[in-house]
Amino acid sequence: MTEAVGHARELAKSAIRRGARLVLAWGGDGTINEIASALAFDDVPLGIVPAGSGNGLARELGVHPRAERAIADALQAVPRPMDLGEIDGHLFANMAGIGFDAHIASQFATATRRGFIGYAGITARALTSYLPQHYRVTIGGVETAHRAVLVTIANSAQFGNNARIAPGARVDDGELDLVVFEERSRIATICQMPRLFNGTVARVRGCTIRRIREATIEAEQPMVYHVDGEPVAGGNRLRARVHPGALMVAVR
Repeated sequence: MTEAVGHARELAKSAIRRGARLVLAWGGDGTINEIASALAFDDVPLGIVPAGSGNGLARELGVHPRAERAIADALQAVPRPMDLGEIDGHLFANMAGIGFDAHIASQFATATRRGFIGYAGITARALTSYLPQHYRVTIGGVETAHRAVLVTIANSAQFGNNARIAPGARVDDGELDLVVFEERSRIATICQMPRLFNGTVARVRGCTIRRIREATIEAEQPMVYHVDGEPVAGGNRLRARVHPGALMVAVR
């Protein structure tokens, strides 16, 4: 059982030192992130028992929601490689983000009510007050400017609870999907929220999705971002990149 932030990472490292051949992460994307970071660039595979609020990565990998079935599947699976992302020196397995989703992650981290209902309540309140920020995004030496609600770097397709922010993202394609959601009006943003759940977010006017291996995001003020739902305080310049095949996963 983990006792504090960072404890899952230490437990995983200890398991590797003891010769473990498989490490199971029983929890949500934050727990998976810590354990995946410990197992990255090694041949010890990660198994998942989904028990989080959104279970974004577990859903994308097709992990069974019942613990006993998820454990059995992990034990029987042939491990396969998946990519990891990195932003500002922090690895992520599912996705990282700047802007609205990072703001939600910061609020959710201290919330007393967990699960989808708690997350939805925080999101609804933030939709009435959050202000888009100005960003400069550089990909392959080409810089573009955006007044965006969010800038998401996705390794898999969804935040969690089947909210698919990057419908075409795959965890094993050697690339990340960079999603920039520019706001035309607050009413339009609210009206387009259902598209996050039906895989058509790319059709929203002002939303662009680009496949990247590396990108730099800059702003006039220090940015708060999240890695797999865990908020982090960053600087004015953040570098994101992909590590192809950096993690072995045991899922069926």
